[in-house]
Amino acid sequence: MTIYRGTVLDTPEDPFTGGPLRAEADAGLLVRDGAILERGAYAEVRSRHPGEQVVDLSGGLVLPGFVDTHVHFPQVRAIGGLGMPLLDWLERCALPEEARLGDPSYAVSVAEEFVGGLTQAGTTTALVFGAHFAPAVDALFTEAARVGIRVTSGLVVSDRLLRDELLTTPERAYDESLALARRWHGVGRNRYAVIPRFSLSCGDDLLKACRAVLEEVEGGYFTSHINENVREIATVARLFELSHYLETYDQHHLVGPRSILAHNVHPTDAELRTLAERGASVAHCPTSNSALGSGLFPLTRHLAYGVHVALGSDVGAGTGFSLLKEGLQAYFMQQLLSEQGYQLAPAHLLHLATTAGATALGLSSEVGDLGVGKRFDAQWLRPRPSSTLDVALRNASGNEDALAKAFALGTPADVRTVWVDGDEVWSQEPA
Repeated sequence: MTIYRGTVLDTPEDPFTGGPLRAEADAGLLVRDGAILERGAYAEVRSRHPGEQVVDLSGGLVLPGFVDTHVHFPQVRAIGGLGMPLLDWLERCALPEEARLGDPSYAVSVAEEFVGGLTQAGTTTALVFGAHFAPAVDALFTEAARVGIRVTSGLVVSDRLLRDELLTTPERAYDESLALARRWHGVGRNRYAVIPRFSLSCGDDLLKACRAVLEEVEGGYFTSHINENVREIATVARLFELSHYLETYDQHHLVGPRSILAHNVHPTDAELRTLAERGASVAHCPTSNSALGSGLFPLTRHLAYGVHVALGSDVGAGTGFSLLKEGLQAYFMQQLLSEQGYQLAPAHLLHLATTAGATALGLSSEVGDLGVGKRFDAQWLRPRPSSTLDVALRNASGNEDALAKAFALGTPADVRTVWVDGDEVWSQEPA
């Protein structure tokens, strides 16, 4: 057994319904075989287990591993394509890069960079938009398994309005998706998700095939995009002639408790009502929404209807893997919405980056907080000495203030060590 000692912060109870930030300045976490057996004041835990190894994580913050509910595997090399709205950015930046993953050796190198980017940012669990090519999805799952992070992903499918090499047929999409699911779903920490790119690039027959795969994969997930950009929404409306965007998925029974839809910047009230009734979740991707000029996310409206919301980095329209940055940008967006915005506190930001994502992915019994019985998926945020964040943390007025400073100033460079199931999956040498 191992005792991890440090300042531990998490949100086991939802701050949006009154739950507090749980914070202990000198906590002890007793871990055996990747599970947290005890949590309490370090002196008390140590006195009960005087002979166990101690890992001292003082001088920073111990947080749950982040949970990213929307991130694109093929787009890590496309980060930073600024100055374009969604559809132009896709055509000029994202889709040409995604086409390159048709080369299996290229896909392997991108998978290594992608998984490395997640872990170095403190992300231990992710719902990943895979690739349009089955061998590339194999490469992603293989690398995720090698490193040890928790990944839910799958084949991305489209049959219209994209580059020819990214298109498929309903029959091929079904066959390739099911073959991938049989190889990877439930194997280690990998799980399968059915992923039509978005309704703009998917006809009804392809969406029917997606539903057929979902019915075959017990415990499988569904993810796609919705209501990101006004031009996208208008195009989908012309293609389907339905009352709203969500109906394109809902008519094929793709919207339910294991569904996570990204963005939803411009929802109708009817869509919010349906999302809540179905128990679906929304991945809020703040830096992407800002970089592409998509709009300000209406968090207050989602919460009013009871729609579950978590955070996504949306790499590569998003500007990096760090959910610290996404949390800060989420805070900025709500501030800019003024009376229509939600007044986010540090506990809300941590919840959105951890517990909320674990809940959306059906993993809240295992990860998302650092309570007894949970797996030790954690990160040690330890800035280099004399850095601005180090100075800020040393002068914080309390734990909540320290957490605020971590979101305001923290970057992947401040993530010293990351664990999944008690195994160290990333570590950098002290500065």
